[in-house]
Amino acid sequence: MSKLLRKPNRVETSPGVNLVHEVTSENSPLEYVALKVVDLAPGASYRENLGKAECCIVALTGKINVTDNVETFENIGTRESVFEKKPTDSVYVSNDRTFAVEAVTAARVILCYSPSEKQLPTRLIKAEDNSIEQRGKYNNKRLVHNILADSNPSANSLLVVEVFTESGNWSSYPPHKHDQDNLPHESFLEETYYHEMNPKQGFVFQRVYTDDRSLDETMAVENGDVVLVPAGYHPVAVPDGYESYYLNIMAGPTRIWKFHNEPAHEWILER
Repeated sequence: MSKLLRKPNRVETSPGVNLVHEVTSENSPLEYVALKVVDLAPGASYRENLGKAECCIVALTGKINVTDNVETFENIGTRESVFEKKPTDSVYVSNDRTFAVEAVTAARVILCYSPSEKQLPTRLIKAEDNSIEQRGKYNNKRLVHNILADSNPSANSLLVVEVFTESGNWSSYPPHKHDQDNLPHESFLEETYYHEMNPKQGFVFQRVYTDDRSLDETMAVENGDVVLVPAGYHPVAVPDGYESYYLNIMAGPTRIWKFHNEPAHEWILER
């Protein structure tokens, strides 16, 4: 059984609120990254006291209202499917605050967490605030929406990004890692991948492995699965006929994304 692959497990925690995934430091090898995937029926609400954690609330699909009891953002969210390939709205809430998410329409929300001690302002990250970029070439092309990039000072630890990979292409490729606290050469960042496929019956392959192969798992990942990346390289391969979406959460001791390509495959970049 994989230690890194998490399957959806819907649990109704209150009327209209279904917890689909919950990854914490208690049930995973991750210390800096946690996540929840929550489905909300129209009119249903989810509420949480953050304690010593910051949270990026991503309106993955559907429309929601978000409040921290001081700031309120209404009717946010831009899409019914991630495969509309347009950015969505998110809300950053800092530690020692309480927030509530209310569904205007049926909605799926991803809650992205990292430990935090320094309180920062609550902030709406509008869809138009996402920077958009194309990465890679040939069969390594992918579309990226940066929700919380390291150039954005609105968080203490969290980095959040969405990636779309076309049929037959590779992503997070050539294999790279960020598991050494060795700046300016490499930063230590844990990571999670929340995956969706189009059509939904599709799958992708993801390998997570270290140089010494003490960690080496290759997983068939299906729609709605989560993959944990505590360390190592983590490429994704998308079969013909299917499109891939994933949302990454990264965090570590320093909020800088500085990765290291596996030397054996770095030649691919020079073509």
